[in-house]
Amino acid sequence: MHVRATESLTACLRPPTLNQWVQGPERQRHSGELISHHGNRHALQDSLFSVSTPCRSAVDFDTDSVTVSLSQHQRRRNLRRELRQRRRALSPMQRRRAAVSLGKRLRGLPEVQRARRIAIYLPNDGEIDVTVLLPWLKHRGAKVYLPVLRPLSDNRLWFVHFHEATPMVANRFGIREPHTRHGAHRARRLPPWALDLVLLPLVGFDDAGNRMGMGGGFYDRSFAFVRHRRPRPRLIGVAHDCQRVEHLPVASWDVPLDAIVSDARVVRPDRDSS
Repeated sequence: MHVRATESLTACLRPPTLNQWVQGPERQRHSGELISHHGNRHALQDSLFSVSTPCRSAVDFDTDSVTVSLSQHQRRRNLRRELRQRRRALSPMQRRRAAVSLGKRLRGLPEVQRARRIAIYLPNDGEIDVTVLLPWLKHRGAKVYLPVLRPLSDNRLWFVHFHEATPMVANRFGIREPHTRHGAHRARRLPPWALDLVLLPLVGFDDAGNRMGMGGGFYDRSFAFVRHRRPRPRLIGVAHDCQRVEHLPVASWDVPLDAIVSDARVVRPDRDSS
């Protein structure tokens, strides 16, 4: 069944801006989800594209030649929820072992060995821990950068130099990051194109190198330029191996990765990303 959407329906389906996400009685995390004041979490405005499960029923809204399948949208949300539950179910010992294995695999990659300006992240919501690399990176003389919510922007990131003395705060989504006032000084941050390497957290991945994020679109917007601009950083997604699935279709806005690394494998996408 197809229904011609009205302007109001189109407005409802349009992804909200960062300012819209943080208004009202609930607030959105950096990752793109909502957290109530009581700590309950649920997904918000997930990306819309098909997953491997056949579509059983769908109501399509034809708006300016864009067809949106609500059943696909719901399956995407369900898959994201399931994969997040998988990683949160890991014990502290399992997470530590996974982080150590991940670190070994990352240190063996030539793009990691060559990089001198590397963006990492601080783990949250059960994400695999890449901070195990910090002593090795410091020994090599590499500079480490952390993502910071860019003020007055539509879900984009700054990358601020991180070291022991960096002043840290919890951002509006509850995630630790360098203080915005500290990062506002241009000498303390780099534009995304100037990084050598970016390690970004994933919710899910498959053996073809496709990925699923948290749905906020921060990395996709910040690195959209990699499709057509040089120089550009190498992008490596990281995840627990339990977050691997059989198939994840690609959305047009998904920024392609150069590799995906888990605690058990390295996946190289079958496409030219050089």
